[in-house]
Amino acid sequence: MISEKIAVPAIFAGFVLLEMALGRFSGDPKASRRDVIIETVSSLTIVLLTVPAIFFLAPMLAEAIAPGSADALAFLPWWAMVAILLVADDMTQYWWHRASHSFPLLYNLHRAHHSGGYMSVRIAYRNNLFYYMLMPGIWASAVLVHLGFYPVYAAYLIVKMAVIFGAHSSWRWDAPLYRIKALSPVMWLVERTISTPATHAAHHGLHKEDGVTHYKGNYGNLLFFWDVLFGTAKITRRYPETFGIENMDAAGAGRELAWPLVRKTAQPAPGPL
Repeated sequence: MISEKIAVPAIFAGFVLLEMALGRFSGDPKASRRDVIIETVSSLTIVLLTVPAIFFLAPMLAEAIAPGSADALAFLPWWAMVAILLVADDMTQYWWHRASHSFPLLYNLHRAHHSGGYMSVRIAYRNNLFYYMLMPGIWASAVLVHLGFYPVYAAYLIVKMAVIFGAHSSWRWDAPLYRIKALSPVMWLVERTISTPATHAAHHGLHKEDGVTHYKGNYGNLLFFWDVLFGTAKITRRYPETFGIENMDAAGAGRELAWPLVRKTAQPAPGPL
């Protein structure tokens, strides 16, 4: 089996090369030096520091609470492990994401993800450094790996990150498929199951009056089904013309990355949550 440590970076690199070939990676006129700093620091931090730290600490905490718990659930069939991961990791990430658009305190940890003004695989990891550190799903995944989920988790993570990278990418893989009438029933099911460029771009849209933008919904990461289930889905098969945060206050890279340690404005970020 291909290691997720190789497969996930390879998939990311594939999307980067594709966007470069299309002239949509570094050539976006809205991208600034500030954006490059935010995306570089946040991406490297989660990959090299945050996730390794969580996967190191979570098993220690699990052993402190339940000594001898390593591989305690390794007997479960693969499909049961997938079901547990979808709830413990992906559904909790849906609620974490939804909460981050509902409470100003959490929104300050997430606003960097929306402040770039464009869609690209480069924003997939773009967030405040504390956003992933506090994400319940990553901690739950680390505990489950400790309990014996690793082989299934590795495959699950590869699939999940491929979907997430694809949903953020400026390459709209779903657009040509929508135009094929024979695939309409298939795409009806796909867009209600996983996140697609159309449904996730709507979440990143700038103006809610455009009829496409839906930043108060479409929170799903791997599964868009959570939005369908919990009533936050909006499906138009169209894409916003502009992206970002309405009425966004100015904030430097330091605040975007390290709030609340760095505060350059007196009040929490205004604008839609």
